[in-house]
Amino acid sequence: MTMKSLLLAPLLVASTAAFSPAPRSRSAAAGPSSPWRQSPLSMLPSNGGRDEDRTFYPFPSSPTVASSSRSLLAAAPPESNEEATDGSASVRQLLGLKGASATEDIWKIRLQLTKPVTWIPLVWGVMCGAAASGNYHWIWNPFDPNDRDVLLGLEDTAKGFVAMILAGPFLTGYTQTINDWYDREIDAINEPYRPIPSGAISEGEVIFQIWFLLLGGLGISYGLDQWAGHEFPTVLALSVFGSFISYIYSAPPLKLKQNGWAGNYALGCSYISLPWWCGQAVFGSLDRPVYFILPILYSIAGLGIAIVNDFKSVEGDRQLGLNSLPVAFGIDGAKWICAGSVTLTQLGVAAYLYSIGETTYAAIILGLLLPQIYFQATLLLPDPVANDVKYQAQSQPFFVFGILATALCLGHHDFSA
Repeated sequence: MTMKSLLLAPLLVASTAAFSPAPRSRSAAAGPSSPWRQSPLSMLPSNGGRDEDRTFYPFPSSPTVASSSRSLLAAAPPESNEEATDGSASVRQLLGLKGASATEDIWKIRLQLTKPVTWIPLVWGVMCGAAASGNYHWIWNPFDPNDRDVLLGLEDTAKGFVAMILAGPFLTGYTQTINDWYDREIDAINEPYRPIPSGAISEGEVIFQIWFLLLGGLGISYGLDQWAGHEFPTVLALSVFGSFISYIYSAPPLKLKQNGWAGNYALGCSYISLPWWCGQAVFGSLDRPVYFILPILYSIAGLGIAIVNDFKSVEGDRQLGLNSLPVAFGIDGAKWICAGSVTLTQLGVAAYLYSIGETTYAAIILGLLLPQIYFQATLLLPDPVANDVKYQAQSQPFFVFGILATALCLGHHDFSA
């Protein structure tokens, strides 16, 4: 079987199903039980055609699950979704951001569920993994005359692109869609304009999208293993593990997102370690402990970054019984956990690079850490609730470039010396 067929087979198989719903005329508010919302999963039992009674293993419909949540949030008015007035409403809709315009285009709704804006960290992680492998070849490297094999560079570019498609649209898309599925009852109260609670997309269509992205992603990961010549399917194993973490992050009974430590670390690992390991496995091997230790350290820093997103929702989390770190330790305690985890882990990375003789890269990490400490002191620690977005926007670029610098260091270091 050729490499091309290995990569395309899962997509072709999945596309033979009715990915788009049957033609219909519908309003934007058409609910899941509307006669115009025909499920593409017609082969599954429908219990008399009632969407609300249908079960799609392991993603059951449960119309009564929200009763306790409704009672807890009854006093809280739902958020509105006023369209952005700066001309970005259509782009926001495609990226899955608030302020989006309304649409009836099912393909745009499907894309919105995958939240493309969240693909970026995973794509960056794959790039860092490729850099850490030390075996990625440019199409024509202006800095190295020995790295100008055009055909080899084109092949590596194609490998990298496919790995990014795997990490971004497929597996991150799966993660975001399944998260919206399990949050649909809460969203019906807090954000009723979202695609699932608004009825813009039926339950059957959502479940089909979950399975399509999951199985398509696993198929692509196996194809990458074959392309890379792996005896053990490393990329597939990483994809299965990451998909499982995504499931238990959102789904009961574990629902890791309800626990501050477990949920935030799961986010950090998913956004940093797993895509790094995927990219490195495609172009090299994970044959040294350091290839696991440094991404895990950065994932601990990612835990701290994830805490920032919890500050504004602390009251709602407390009402719902969600044990986020701001709920468990208070805002003052959580902001120090956030700053400490981000700072100390990067100091640890810089210390390791210095210990192996990579003083230049260690200095780069420290140089990129200094502005992060400054923004912690001026934005995060004084008022993490009011400054959360501003802190993230100003601090994170230095953090992600530090990850890339670390990966480049590992890729160029001679561990045999």
